[in-house]
Amino acid sequence: MANEKLCDMTVRELLAATASRAPAPGGGGIAAMTAAAAAALLEMVANLTIGKKGYEQAAADMQHIKLQCERIREYCLTAIDADAEAFRSVIAALRLSKDRPERPEKIQQAFKEAAQVPYELSTQIFIILELSQNVIRNGNSWALTDAAISVLQARAAMRSAFYSVKVNLSSIKDPQFIEVMEQAMLELDRRAEVIEQEVLNVYDHR
Repeated sequence: MANEKLCDMTVRELLAATASRAPAPGGGGIAAMTAAAAAALLEMVANLTIGKKGYEQAAADMQHIKLQCERIREYCLTAIDADAEAFRSVIAALRLSKDRPERPEKIQQAFKEAAQVPYELSTQIFIILELSQNVIRNGNSWALTDAAISVLQARAAMRSAFYSVKVNLSSIKDPQFIEVMEQAMLELDRRAEVIEQEVLNVYDHR
């Protein structure tokens, strides 16, 4: 199983790998898996709306949402492996001989890439939240709880991804890179919080 992609493992195998003494997959990979589950739930609600009597006017939008969620779900699954690979790159850079003049630069680059992987994941998670606004208003009412749970899972995954970004930023010495990443996360989190509250409020009153 050494060369097997993490995203191709069964759920049981992936969780066993996470629970092992190996440092990867870890929190970043689980955040990606959670995001994939959030996309899958929203995709399911869209599928349960398409072709359903009484939801004809929503069909076109739900078809678009279905395709978007499918793409994001696949992206998030590949992000499980991307996160593990970024961690391995950091370890490889740290293990370089201290006599090598390029070592500091390689370490910094590895940490930057390790921060960018979960940040990029968070931007895809945000799209899930944006799509959920339509689903929670116009999706099959019998499956709205699944859409609400998708939102909760997406927000948990986003917050987790931000933690993975921040832990890598703590080892980066480029203040401009840090400021850009921190501001981007703050803005994304602010917008995500607004959507989460609006969607859950619609769910509670629909």
